[in-house]
Amino acid sequence: MTEMAKALVVPRNGGSDVLEVTDRALAAPGAGELQVEVAAIGVNFIDVYQREGVYPTPTPFVLCSEGAGTVTALGPDVTDVQVGDTVAWGQVLGTGASVVNIAASACVPVPAGVDLHVAAAAMLQGMTADYLVHDIGRVGKGTTALVHAAAGGVGQLLVQMVKDAGGTVIATAGSAQKCETARGRGADHVIDYTQVEDLAAAVREANGGNGVDVVFDGVGKDTFDASLASLRPRGMMALFGGASGQVPPFDIQRLNAGGSLFLTRPSLGHYTASREELLMRAARVLGAVADGRLDIAIGGRYALTDAAAAYDDLEGRRTQGKLLLIP
Repeated sequence: MTEMAKALVVPRNGGSDVLEVTDRALAAPGAGELQVEVAAIGVNFIDVYQREGVYPTPTPFVLCSEGAGTVTALGPDVTDVQVGDTVAWGQVLGTGASVVNIAASACVPVPAGVDLHVAAAAMLQGMTADYLVHDIGRVGKGTTALVHAAAGGVGQLLVQMVKDAGGTVIATAGSAQKCETARGRGADHVIDYTQVEDLAAAVREANGGNGVDVVFDGVGKDTFDASLASLRPRGMMALFGGASGQVPPFDIQRLNAGGSLFLTRPSLGHYTASREELLMRAARVLGAVADGRLDIAIGGRYALTDAAAAYDDLEGRRTQGKLLLIP
């Protein structure tokens, strides 16, 4: 049976003005697929990179990779999901639509009591924060972490997860209001980077004159130098995004001069490489949401037809927390 769906399409690479919402025919789900009525779609910077062509994707294509919804039909060979189940996903390009066919292997169950909007908001950023804190930072009692953009979607989750793991957080943000948001999430020290001349010196001052154990940097070009300079010898820097632009090539000898530093440029796909790892990571994030240890801030909800405004607000850094499209 053919289903009609509203879909957010990128007909050609460009700015937010190229986005179109079109009606598309959707066939019955194929082998190993679920058909899902989408409740909410996550808005992410990766969508911007794909729309602009920074991450080459043949056009036209349906935008967005993250969402949550209710299963309405099953394809052949699907045995562990039932019609009526609620599921979420974080890395499936083409899910910016009212109804989608999606591989069952890419979906995770949403625990009872977790709102589907919250589940959609938690997947990409939540699992990113999870691998950063637990796999790369190996945060525990006694760990001091520097979190940049701590009022942003990933930043707020990083602050909460570091604290939950027993660590200390030094947070940076770009306004007094955003600093208050980071403090409200549990940050031990908060620095407004617009008010300091030497960010690394301010970080070390907040840490008793010492460098930090790990830096979580999703900002990129604007904070990279300060991030390296904020680390203790043998400290770890995780550069997981480039909201301010990509970091230009640099002399790797700087890692030696800084004290045998570690630098990684990770991505979520490599930390959810198996079905088992995806389920483990999603269960840890959504379980923390369900039991109240992790709060997901939703910064705005937009109709699918208002997607351009959502991406303009994201790119203009006019929001705090996660933005959602509601089909």
